[in-house]
Amino acid sequence: MSQQTIPSRDTSLADGRPRHARHPGISLAVIVACQLMVVLDATVVFVALPKIQQSLHFSTTGLSWVSNAYSLVFGGLLLLGGRAGDILGRRRVFVTGIAIFTLASLLGGFAPSSAWLLAARAVQGAGAALAAPSALALITTNFAEGHERNRALSIFSATSSAGASVGLILGGVLTDWVSWRWVLFINVPVGVAVLLVAPALLQETERHRGRLDIAGAVTSVTGMVALVYAFIRAADAGWSDSTTLLAFAVGVVMLALFVTVEARAEQPVVPLRLFADRARAGSYLNMLLLAAAMFGMFFFLVQFLQNTLGFSPLKAGLAFLPMTGLLFGVARLAPRLVPRFGVRRLMVTGMPIIVVGMLWLTRLSATSGYATGALGPMILFGLGAGLVFLPLTLTILSGVRREDSGAASGMLQTTQQVGGSLGMAVLVSVFGTAIRHGGAVHATAVAFEVATVFTVVALAVSVAFVRPAAAKPR
Repeated sequence: MSQQTIPSRDTSLADGRPRHARHPGISLAVIVACQLMVVLDATVVFVALPKIQQSLHFSTTGLSWVSNAYSLVFGGLLLLGGRAGDILGRRRVFVTGIAIFTLASLLGGFAPSSAWLLAARAVQGAGAALAAPSALALITTNFAEGHERNRALSIFSATSSAGASVGLILGGVLTDWVSWRWVLFINVPVGVAVLLVAPALLQETERHRGRLDIAGAVTSVTGMVALVYAFIRAADAGWSDSTTLLAFAVGVVMLALFVTVEARAEQPVVPLRLFADRARAGSYLNMLLLAAAMFGMFFFLVQFLQNTLGFSPLKAGLAFLPMTGLLFGVARLAPRLVPRFGVRRLMVTGMPIIVVGMLWLTRLSATSGYATGALGPMILFGLGAGLVFLPLTLTILSGVRREDSGAASGMLQTTQQVGGSLGMAVLVSVFGTAIRHGGAVHATAVAFEVATVFTVVALAVSVAFVRPAAAKPR
């Protein structure tokens, strides 16, 4: 079914040119504030996890759901949220998403139990999935092409890149100085401010006729949640447990059904033709594997720093700065390196550095310190990831059909969120099994051994699937 434009009020001038924001600085602040909230919430809770565990009595394995509940729903509904913006109007969907996200943050901050918190985190993910795809599109609507739009996109991209670092530090500050609940409450005043000014400042986009692939979204999210639940339950109950096996079977069946639905859907949420290109399919797999290793590293290192080394939440957040700062710095340098060396050479240079960093983390022991056990691996991971992420992105977006460009970029974010959740679930399952034969530090080291396998597979995929000719961006 071809898309047809539905005229919207106040979207264009009399001569057909798009309207743009009358107050571009404030409009950009609104959009960037939304993006920062969404990016922050993927990492801001990591530093607060030990305090959350103490307060709401999570098990070590169950604690991973505080991150997974958000990431799975966010990643699973992201492409559907982008399609909803096309059909219903970007500003409308953006404001709706922010409203849901803000309300869920408020309720999550008051959580009296673990189930309440996890439900709030899942609703936060749904709100983020509606707001995030529309935020970038609203820059196109509200800023004139050329210098004004390029400057807005530059600020937007810098905010996204720095979000992980800011989230870790902000989470440490709030948890240390006030309470872990403020990692959720902090979203409320920002969200309310965005809701008050966005309808007046941001211009609505044109609406297009189309269909929402509800069946595809439901089967994909259900399948991923079931798989993650199976891995995490196996950590406590084992793989012979009937509920574990049932959850795993449900996950496999629902994901198979998802592929069937997408193959037949008139407007699929994930066009399967995106995976027909070997280089692109391999790059999606690599992004998933790297996110799995990275989220797992955050999850276990935060607990090692606080529970074993006795770091405060703020000190633990600051401890990640060498890694996130180096990743951000190298990523900003990467656009100059790609034309000179090519995407494949950067990938096969960065991947081994990541592998060495993860391998180093397998040497953690009860006598390891920050400088001797954690700092070196984090520096290597930041350096390697900074070299790899842009080449992966270029390979994924290279040669994509115009009508698939939104789905391709949305799928990139989806693989990051889902990969982080699934990878963390696998590592938590490994941790839960290993802790029965040794202490928490021993189990953490074993989990890092599996994370190292993720990165080795990613290196092999880079060598086997990504070819120079296939990775030249148009």
